[in-house]
Amino acid sequence: MEKEVLEHGLNLNRRRFLTKLGMGIGGAALGTLLIPDFFSGKDVEEAIVSGLPHFAPKAKRIIYLFQNGAPSQLDLFDYKPKLNEMQGQDLPESVRQGQRLTGMTANQSKFPLAGTLFKFNQYGEHRAWISDLLPYTARIVDDLCIVKSLYTEAINHDPALTFFQTGAQVGNRPSMGAWLSYGLGSENKNLPAFCVLLSKGKGNGQGVYSKLWTNGFLDSVHQGVQFSNGENPVLYLNDPDGMDKTERRKMLDHLSELNNESYAVVGDPEIKAKVQQYEMAYRMQTAVPEVTDLSKEPESIIKLYGPDCLVPGTYAANCLLARKLSENGVRFVQLYHQGWDSHGNLPNELAGQCRDTDQASAALVTDLKQRGMLDETLVIWGGEFGRTNYCQGALSKDNYGRDHHPRCFTMWMAGGGVKPGVYGETDEFGYNIIKDPVHVHDFHATALHLMGLDHERLVYKHLGRRYRLTDVAGKIVTGLMA
Repeated sequence: MEKEVLEHGLNLNRRRFLTKLGMGIGGAALGTLLIPDFFSGKDVEEAIVSGLPHFAPKAKRIIYLFQNGAPSQLDLFDYKPKLNEMQGQDLPESVRQGQRLTGMTANQSKFPLAGTLFKFNQYGEHRAWISDLLPYTARIVDDLCIVKSLYTEAINHDPALTFFQTGAQVGNRPSMGAWLSYGLGSENKNLPAFCVLLSKGKGNGQGVYSKLWTNGFLDSVHQGVQFSNGENPVLYLNDPDGMDKTERRKMLDHLSELNNESYAVVGDPEIKAKVQQYEMAYRMQTAVPEVTDLSKEPESIIKLYGPDCLVPGTYAANCLLARKLSENGVRFVQLYHQGWDSHGNLPNELAGQCRDTDQASAALVTDLKQRGMLDETLVIWGGEFGRTNYCQGALSKDNYGRDHHPRCFTMWMAGGGVKPGVYGETDEFGYNIIKDPVHVHDFHATALHLMGLDHERLVYKHLGRRYRLTDVAGKIVTGLMA
């Protein structure tokens, strides 16, 4: 069954649904098993759309650790000794092949190759190369699927970031988390299906904005809920001054009646979405304070993630919170960590970013594994594109910067049905992919497949066209799956 919203004029009521299928009382019983919300007051089409994968999933949830600004794969994962051997020499034209550059380096007369200042060693069963900037990641390497052959079409941050999150370089398209909320719903009625956490490192930061976790043209109930690091993790959740819980409940009941009357006349699905959001906010008043309280975590967990996990708003705290949200049934948790945009002073900035993120990223994988959750949780780590093998601006023996590079970059995944090891390969200069390329649409198609969703069937009809996360492209990369 295609997961697309039915027109208002074709809405099914419960009686018509049972009659059409000829299931009778036995069908009703089966319906409550397959669609738990069938008799909960939800519209039938909403109950059908949510919570039913197309096939048996390998993962039930996703935690996406997005490293905003594009980490340098050449200094972290994609070891290229050739660059150190040819340090300062010009990038051969036969390698670049006229590929486009950003405005920041297009006017350079020379493209001096920049090796890395950091040492690499091989780790784990698959002898994966890992930089000494990532000692904690090196310890969990046997749990990682390191993909070295990602590529994208966008060369600047905003379109590249938007493309990775929504499958399109322009705005107003549903984000990946919104699509999963639409297709699968939440495992916990008291928490949203899609939550967003933000942190900022000390490096050069690129902004993040709400269009990255938007619902686009999907119902607004699928929009990501942003958590803050203030006293109130979710803004506007508390009852207004002077109103107690009983009065709040009465107000919401009356408001729901008015909205349902309006829906009966107008038929706008956003009216129903507003009612659902009001009810979700009411239930979250109890659930959110409990799930965001990190003070009850044992000392062993604090040591695992590092002391920063007790500082609200840090990357470490957000990784720990992501585990708790996932543990409580949130379908998709999106972290954004800013500060990876290293056009200059890369050695210092990159080292600082790794200090902020390495321990907590590895701790999250370890924590999920020891709780028996990793097999059903897909953890993703990576940015919007890669970094060039040549220096942006002047090159010195102890300092360099790297420009944007969409042609090849590295990210890793863990758990959730992925196959540990190294996938894909770039040339000896780290400039072009020579084996097993993976496009952004392929990445999306594969992630959805691991969640039990066929990317070609997860569609939504809008303005006369059927849209999907992978647009009209994307193929499942079976080599990434266990």
